[in-house]
Amino acid sequence: MSEAERQAIFSQRQLRGGSWRRPPIWKTSQKRFMVTAACFDHAPHIGKNAQRISEFENSLLLELEKLSNSIFAHAVLPNHYHVLLETNDIAKLRIELGKFHGRTSFNWNKEDSTQGQKVFHGSAETAIKSERHFQATLNYIHNNPVKHGYVNKWQDWPYSSAAQYLISVGKEEAAQHWLEYPIDRYGEDWDV
Repeated sequence: MSEAERQAIFSQRQLRGGSWRRPPIWKTSQKRFMVTAACFDHAPHIGKNAQRISEFENSLLLELEKLSNSIFAHAVLPNHYHVLLETNDIAKLRIELGKFHGRTSFNWNKEDSTQGQKVFHGSAETAIKSERHFQATLNYIHNNPVKHGYVNKWQDWPYSSAAQYLISVGKEEAAQHWLEYPIDRYGEDWDV
């Protein structure tokens, strides 16, 4: 994208009252989304240690349970996370998630004696367009720790819903699901 094209997009966002650097929150009738958030500069703030990532996973799920109808899948990694969920109000969820990130950042910066350090870059949601997209997204989220080299088998990552998913559907159905909804190229060029 040329500099002129970038400036045109930023100008359009500003005219609509949105952020210059983030896409606006669109009003949509969609109810299912993949919500993704990353740490600033992809620093592993979430995964500083096992206790922090575990506590963050629990706090994140508690927060999202208040704001969503269902949480279908999640994976929390040292520098980002993905959650597949259903909500009636994605705009409210995104605002409340921003507040949650702020509280979490404040507490971690206090813990680490790094007051004022930017921890989260923000969040983005991807509307789920079809059942096929939903199922591939579920596979993508569960496989994310493998993609990033943290484990060899997705069910071995302790900070995700993958192991629970495997218990609930069984190995045969999970294997069939993987073949039916492959993720090759899913997230290419945009996943952190």
